[in-house]
Amino acid sequence: MTADKGTALTGIACVVVAGLCFAILDSITKIVVLAIPILMALWVRYLVQALVTTVVLAPRHGAALWRTRAPGLQLLRGALLMVTTLLAYLSLRHVPVGEFTAIVMVTPLTVTVLSVLLFKEPVAPLQWLFVVGGFVGTLVIVRPGGANFGWAMLLPVGVIVCNSAFQLLTARLARVDNAATTHFFSGWVGAMMASLALPFAWTQVDSPLLWLLMLIMGFLAATGHFLLAQAYQHAPSATLMPYLYGQVGFAVIAGWLVFSHLPDGWTLVGIGLIAVCGVGSAWFTAQRVRNQVR
Repeated sequence: MTADKGTALTGIACVVVAGLCFAILDSITKIVVLAIPILMALWVRYLVQALVTTVVLAPRHGAALWRTRAPGLQLLRGALLMVTTLLAYLSLRHVPVGEFTAIVMVTPLTVTVLSVLLFKEPVAPLQWLFVVGGFVGTLVIVRPGGANFGWAMLLPVGVIVCNSAFQLLTARLARVDNAATTHFFSGWVGAMMASLALPFAWTQVDSPLLWLLMLIMGFLAATGHFLLAQAYQHAPSATLMPYLYGQVGFAVIAGWLVFSHLPDGWTLVGIGLIAVCGVGSAWFTAQRVRNQVR
């Protein structure tokens, strides 16, 4: 096995395990937010994530960890991530884990559209086909006007919008700040925002299990984001992107094991369409990048 191939496989392994972490995180989150106020769950999750991130990264980076060339953008990115997480928690209160994950996985395709509108990036006709297919898959899952459609099905759409803006800002910050600094700000901005709102949402939680689950949420979030950061250091995004959709499979399995929920036939069609179009778009991007290098 060549060094390049071994490095790429390491990146792929990191992405797959990160997807597993996020699927378990979403399942635990659904349990927690059905029992306690969402803002409390957010506070514990972000505080643990921020502390774990600091403990892991501070010894390696020192004072450089919190030095940023774009403090305003870092604060905005952290706030976007916080809002994205809040909408995700609201979604998980009402939407099954598998369906939620599949809808949110439209984000990379949404970023493609925004890149065209905002940055005038060229997109090939085949890639537009993948984008349209992904959005059709979302409509199949949401089914506006159908018997199972309710206002809660729009919450994951809000996650897509905020997460897309977050991803574009992440790409912008990658040009000016170290990834560790951006990761550090992500946790602490969220923790500070949740702390400000905590007095309005605090309630007595007597269950040790709920406290344990909230702590696990923080560790899973920190671990998942850390693994993603490691993955992108070992392989380009075009290589890794298809494997991100493994999270959808993990989420469907978790929803079945934890909540005894299996998507219906049309929902499975929508999930499959989103996954196929996402993987197809990533494959096409990888081919285009490879041809440009040649």
